[in-house]
Amino acid sequence: MKSIAIIYGSSTEHTKEAAEKIAELLADYSPTLADIYDGDDEPFKTHDVLILGVSTWGVQDLQDDWNDFYPKLEQIDLSGKTVALFGMGDASIYPSSFVDAIGILYEIVVKQGATVIGHVSPEGYDFEYSRALVDGQFVGLPLDDDYEPELTEERIVNWVEQLKPHLS
Repeated sequence: MKSIAIIYGSSTEHTKEAAEKIAELLADYSPTLADIYDGDDEPFKTHDVLILGVSTWGVQDLQDDWNDFYPKLEQIDLSGKTVALFGMGDASIYPSSFVDAIGILYEIVVKQGATVIGHVSPEGYDFEYSRALVDGQFVGLPLDDDYEPELTEERIVNWVEQLKPHLS
């Protein structure tokens, strides 16, 4: 079984709560849960699968802790790693930059050699533009706890099921 790290940055606890729900659903895989605030790059080096959680702040801005960690991430070789991304956004107030932070992390992890899994159809999401939309699919799981909290759990459950075949 592959070793899994769920690494998140959370300013309002929404991303942390989503990370904890993902960890709960993946309990059989014994994932490590880590807050990027700690600045520790060890999980990136010691785990096979990295599930990264980030929220978008404003227009195309990473959550503060991810922003601080980004220069380290640019130096980490992710060749052979499998990465799944999830993130919080606000499609109502920021419809033209919905979950852009997922796209920002996607771009760097691909550049650093990772294989990204967990793409999601944009069907059912109401937004204008997203940097996380590549070839007609979100490159990770978008969540909007501000305006669609009733959809969060179902979206996480479905996404985790999609990831499981890649975790053995």
